[in-house]
Amino acid sequence: MFITRLLSGIVLVAAAIVLLYFGNIWLAAVLGILSLIGNYELLRVFKLEKEPFALVAYLSTIAHYVLMYLGLMRWFPALIVLETIVLLVIYVARYPKYKIDAVAKVCFTTYYVGFLLSYIYQVRVLEAGRWLVWLIIIGAWGSDTCAYVVGKLIGKRHFSELSPKKTIEGCAGGVIGAALIALIFSFFFPFENMFLFSPKIVFPAVALVSALISQCGDLAASAIKRNYDVKDYGNIIPGHGGVLDRFDSVIFVAPFVYYLLVLCSYIG
Repeated sequence: MFITRLLSGIVLVAAAIVLLYFGNIWLAAVLGILSLIGNYELLRVFKLEKEPFALVAYLSTIAHYVLMYLGLMRWFPALIVLETIVLLVIYVARYPKYKIDAVAKVCFTTYYVGFLLSYIYQVRVLEAGRWLVWLIIIGAWGSDTCAYVVGKLIGKRHFSELSPKKTIEGCAGGVIGAALIALIFSFFFPFENMFLFSPKIVFPAVALVSALISQCGDLAASAIKRNYDVKDYGNIIPGHGGVLDRFDSVIFVAPFVYYLLVLCSYIG
């Protein structure tokens, strides 16, 4: 199991390096596919993956990525309105087969998986995005790795009943570790005057916030599984489970990194 998980992790990291380096349509396409798979995984938890609602979620996710890639995000609010109206039309047309919570679950699925994961691409297309996008990986996977190592070495006090293996020491190690990795990374960043403050201040600060958010994302995904008595969202990634099992923290971190960097850029 450990070997399988390790090999899968190596493949994931290698794929991430290639995709984040080249970006463009390749990154958008892969993120779109991951979002569709994540949609399916969550809808299956809600037992809605075979209902007409699911098709609306898939089409909305695809439309979002098309708008994003074509630079037409000004139409994004219209997409949300259209999706909500279509879902309500189906709800009314098939009444009383469905309850209103089905509509809420599908909307949540689209926003949570499809829209939030797309912020990886949105960070990548920022100025110096080829560099900045790695702050997402540092804040999510970097902090997760540091938390695991510190937790194994000195972890004693449990952090949350949602994840018995998480410890307070591990969580603190993840936050501090991510900030240190970001600090080291900042020394290689070639655009010193991009922000009001030095990247050596901005990057660790962004990583610190991202690491905290990352752990919330992990626990939120675990809470949903607990609510519906599910062990894993899927098994598409050997040793890791489904897309949502592996990208749960990234989903939370990506939008925070985007808006924090945009905020720092505007301040600068």
